[in-house]
Amino acid sequence: MASERKRIGKRNIDALAPNTVLWDTATTGFGARRQRSSAIVYFVKYRAKDGGQQRWYKIGRHGAPWTAEAARDEAVRVLGAVANGDDPAAVREAARNAKTVSELCDLYLADADAGRLLTRRKRGKKASTIANDRGRIERHIKPLLGRKAVGAISRADVERFMHDVAEGKTATRVKTGRFGLARVDGGKSAAARVVGLLGAIFSYAVRQGLCAANPVHGIIKFADGRRDRRLTDDEYAALGAALRQGEAEGIWPPALSALRLLALSGWRSGEAINLRRPELDLARRTARLGDTKSGESIRPLSRAACDLLEAMPRVPGDRVFPATRGDDLPLALEKFWRRVAKLGGLPRDISMHTLRHSYASLAADLGFSEPTIAALVGHRGHTVTSRYVHAADTVLLAATDAVANRTAELMGDVRQSAEVVPLRAAQ
Repeated sequence: MASERKRIGKRNIDALAPNTVLWDTATTGFGARRQRSSAIVYFVKYRAKDGGQQRWYKIGRHGAPWTAEAARDEAVRVLGAVANGDDPAAVREAARNAKTVSELCDLYLADADAGRLLTRRKRGKKASTIANDRGRIERHIKPLLGRKAVGAISRADVERFMHDVAEGKTATRVKTGRFGLARVDGGKSAAARVVGLLGAIFSYAVRQGLCAANPVHGIIKFADGRRDRRLTDDEYAALGAALRQGEAEGIWPPALSALRLLALSGWRSGEAINLRRPELDLARRTARLGDTKSGESIRPLSRAACDLLEAMPRVPGDRVFPATRGDDLPLALEKFWRRVAKLGGLPRDISMHTLRHSYASLAADLGFSEPTIAALVGHRGHTVTSRYVHAADTVLLAATDAVANRTAELMGDVRQSAEVVPLRAAQ
């Protein structure tokens, strides 16, 4: 096949003779090829950074959307990925071999495990997030859609899938370890989350060239009402009574302490489960959490929380809330939450996350501002939050004491009034 070297543009593309390759003089490796037909294909040729075999990466046929300039931009993107150690042709080949939704999900999880799927914060997915994704894939997506061809999934299939999950067709009990048991209930909230994950998986499939469009786009998902739920005064009292009853019945003390900390601090459950002693500075009533949903986070600690944490016995390893079986394993807090919720007769729509929302709602009831509440619970929606602990730490300590004391009061936990923290004089 004959070859030429010119800057690839519309005029040269229109004049390209059959059985000819045109190499671009502006971007090394970028070219266009015309065989016997009138179709012209853009491509980029490269060698993997690790010295691997030579690759030919097809960009697409000339014509909408692939103009000469658009194809050159794509070639530059591909070559940039190669420079960073990726092999786009190998990734595309692997994706094309994923003929079913089940195989696509396996590819998605493999790339997530390798840190190649970036979040909106330009970071790889956290291990806990990947674990949640894996659970939803194994318990909902694969059973209902796993055997279907990726390219055959339609919007109607996705809507049917969403309603099937909401109606409990995937409800079951799954053994999660030697002693663990996970209850898969389904419901509208679960359906909304699983459809959101399915949309991310199909966006990944589109990027890998496995399907032309994302069938999840345009699907109207169920509203997730959990964020609007907060504990009533009676439910707070029931929770406090259940925790005290759990102590009397010998429920694992670190689990009860972790649940009490969630109520007193508004932390996420994963933040308590993964809390390490080096992250605590009880003298300064501060926790520096290194691995939260929003990245590193500095939290003020109420006196009630400090007393609780100070009372936790030290065990091998540095976990504050150890599991029932050592070896530095994470505490299975969800299992203990269900026991406590049952003891208290709490409604099933109350979850551990409800404690977080209730804490923030109590803070609002007490008149604290949105930036203060955001700093207390570790939100990073505003840049001021990351500086707030340093700029107004006494304000935050007073605020967290006020909310924790009100929480303890509602739960029926008698506690001495907190020492008043004087505010700094204006400079």
